[in-house]
Amino acid sequence: MGYSQLYAEYLPEAFMCRLRAILALLDLLSSFDTSEQDRMTEEFKAFVKKFEAKVIPLHKQAALAYFSATISGKEEDYSRAADFEVQLTRVFASKEDFETLKRIREANTLADPMLRRQLDVLYLSYLEKQLEEDKLEEMIRLQNENEKKFSIFRAEVEGKKLTDNEIEEILCCSTNSIELEAAWIASKEIGSVVANDVLRLVRMRNEAAHELGFANYHTMRLELGEQNSTQIETLFDELDELTAAAFAQLKSDMDAKLAERYDVAVENLMPWHYQNRFFQEAPKIYDIDLDVFYKDKDIVALAKRYFAGLNMPIDDLVEHSDLFEKEGKYQHAYCTDIDRAGDVRVVCNIKPTYNWMDTTLHEYGHAVYDKFNDRSVPWVLREPAHTFTTEAIAMLFGRFASNPGWLEQVAGVPAGKAQQTADIMFQTLRLEQLVFSRWAQVMYRFEKALYENPDQDLNSLWWQLVEKYQLLRKPEGRDQPDWASKIHVALYPAYYHNYLMGELLASQLHAYICREILKSDNSCREAYVGRTEAGTWFIDNIFKPGRTLLWNDMIENATGEKLTAKYYAAQFVS
Repeated sequence: MGYSQLYAEYLPEAFMCRLRAILALLDLLSSFDTSEQDRMTEEFKAFVKKFEAKVIPLHKQAALAYFSATISGKEEDYSRAADFEVQLTRVFASKEDFETLKRIREANTLADPMLRRQLDVLYLSYLEKQLEEDKLEEMIRLQNENEKKFSIFRAEVEGKKLTDNEIEEILCCSTNSIELEAAWIASKEIGSVVANDVLRLVRMRNEAAHELGFANYHTMRLELGEQNSTQIETLFDELDELTAAAFAQLKSDMDAKLAERYDVAVENLMPWHYQNRFFQEAPKIYDIDLDVFYKDKDIVALAKRYFAGLNMPIDDLVEHSDLFEKEGKYQHAYCTDIDRAGDVRVVCNIKPTYNWMDTTLHEYGHAVYDKFNDRSVPWVLREPAHTFTTEAIAMLFGRFASNPGWLEQVAGVPAGKAQQTADIMFQTLRLEQLVFSRWAQVMYRFEKALYENPDQDLNSLWWQLVEKYQLLRKPEGRDQPDWASKIHVALYPAYYHNYLMGELLASQLHAYICREILKSDNSCREAYVGRTEAGTWFIDNIFKPGRTLLWNDMIENATGEKLTAKYYAAQFVS
């Protein structure tokens, strides 16, 4: 019914002539509004259809090329991967497409929530690439070249080239301080190899961010990832306050035990005495060797058995993955969703150790998130709600590698043995969490400062932060780009804070599942083994929504609360 028909019967005849003209105009304007909304809706649907036709096959080709490059280490494979990445970037760099998205977004006429969400995601994806194509291509190829350098780098000790696994084994197992120092210093040499290129990339990224109206690249990455920089800063300050005292106490206990192990005075402990290249993982200070639980185990078989018990089988994912060491292969671990339609692959370098059990569960946590997406959701939104939400799932499953219930029911450790060590295993997990929390502070604050001012003394800044948050001593006279030896600084900028946010969410999800889904009052032993209802909850509440919701809305829908640090603090700090 039009305006004139709606109100005519209630108005005196004396006013009708003038009012009819006004109301008829309103009817006409209303019809214009409707037709404009319809026109914009149809235009955006057509845009998405055209976008998907270009991007879906190109995304798949790029993912496959990158997967091949990382498992071969061949220059031609990395070059091919970079070519596809450039092609994909050119799609998002289209000025014409971006102007279309901007115009539709500013019109604010889309009524369908799913279309509006796709518009927001696409707009942010295109915004980042609104630079000159030659600049984008230069950054991609430079980053690709750095990645290749990391992949083929082998630390050299006494003329022998060592893999990352071999370096970590020395740092973990040797008690010879001279050998430890040599291995640690050799592992840092990659920093000098890539530092200049990393700084060149930092400046290029900052220049790109300035052109797009952002203060710097770090700020831009947060905002394009739908995170608020002030919110993240507040969160890290809160976590610093929550963990500083507990970590300092643990560090004191740790130092006493490590000093005894290495037969040195506490004040002479150096970074190579902490059993890890970056002290990002907890050293073994408790009277338990978690590796003994896995030294004769098939790590892959355990992971397959566990996820099958949640009704989230990974056999098909394992078949297409590359899980063991080979020459030239990428030495770390990652998961990649090839097509957002079920082809999900993991790269690992598995050994029968606790760390690789943790890592395997972690990576296949990412993988099930991707595998069990909702195929009816538009392709643009068929990915995790945020980077850190998939990290949360990965971290949650990774934690179970030291869970007594998991060890008994999945790894086959005798119940009595697992129970006897349950308290120490939890203390080990608590130590891991607090050590990592302090390391994440270093990474977040260094990267933030790096992009705020890349011309400052970064070597000095790195050690200032390491000394403050990790309570490590800087080796006397050391002035090397140790910061550049961390692959995330070089290749995955403004990302690391998501790991710590993932840990917070992992604790929040675990608390909710134990309390509301499994009705379990023993969260320390709960690992959901064989509990298909837990698997169903993950799929329905976390995996299937994909990116249809903002990350905090998804978390609130799933748990009844937005992201909070209180469950992490209750689990590991209190």
